[in-house]
Amino acid sequence: MTTTQLVNASKHEGVKVLELNAPPANTYSYEMMRELDAHILDARMDAGVHVIVLTGARQGKTEFFCAGADIKMLEKADPYFKYNFCLHANETLCRLEQTPKLVIAAINGHCVGGGLEVALACDLRIARRDAGKVGLPEVSLGVLPGTGGTQRLARAVGREKAIELMAEGATVSVEDAKSLGLINAVLDVPADGFRGAALEYARKFVPPAKASRAVGFIKRAVTTGLEVGLEQGLALERELQQRLFEGDDAAEGLAAYNARRPPKFSGK
Repeated sequence: MTTTQLVNASKHEGVKVLELNAPPANTYSYEMMRELDAHILDARMDAGVHVIVLTGARQGKTEFFCAGADIKMLEKADPYFKYNFCLHANETLCRLEQTPKLVIAAINGHCVGGGLEVALACDLRIARRDAGKVGLPEVSLGVLPGTGGTQRLARAVGREKAIELMAEGATVSVEDAKSLGLINAVLDVPADGFRGAALEYARKFVPPAKASRAVGFIKRAVTTGLEVGLEQGLALERELQQRLFEGDDAAEGLAAYNARRPPKFSGK
């Protein structure tokens, strides 16, 4: 008897694709989060993975990136399970956020509730035009966004706008989400072409197009630096820069830059 994978993983020329797979809306359960957590660790430890792309499996006519936590699972669970489920989900997304490799959420459909919280833990968010709705409507269920939404949304769009969106339980289009700064790029491609377009986008950050180690360290410096004081952030930046100076990427990059520079005018 084969067990259905709740997170499908595949590797494409330096890009690790993690696909949430729980029909019909790719809602996440404790079991899905455990699988996602394991795949994040695998990608972190794999030197051949430079970029992680997180997306939703295509499920019929209506597509979802992720519609959040599995409500039926939560209805049956006691408060003890719910607390530890939320704790583990938070730990999983923090691990994703702290992994020193670029993580891209490829939003192929509706991205609401916990689904947006997952996407907010990624470094960049791209979406298919007219993919669906984006938002944190948990207040309509009498709860708050409990997988990092209250914290990450405020950091993404500012305090006042975040409170407004969450208090109203508002959902917006992909295009409006881009205007708010929630999405970095909207790809004008058909549904069946989005996966390929997302991979093409991700490959911009894979060697030799980009020094992926430097990109990962930029991520570490920004992610951690925003949560500490300026002096601590600058100290981290210096340490990460020194590690890059000691590596091959910086030596090759500086040599290539010097080779491209025009000769200095001698004045003779």
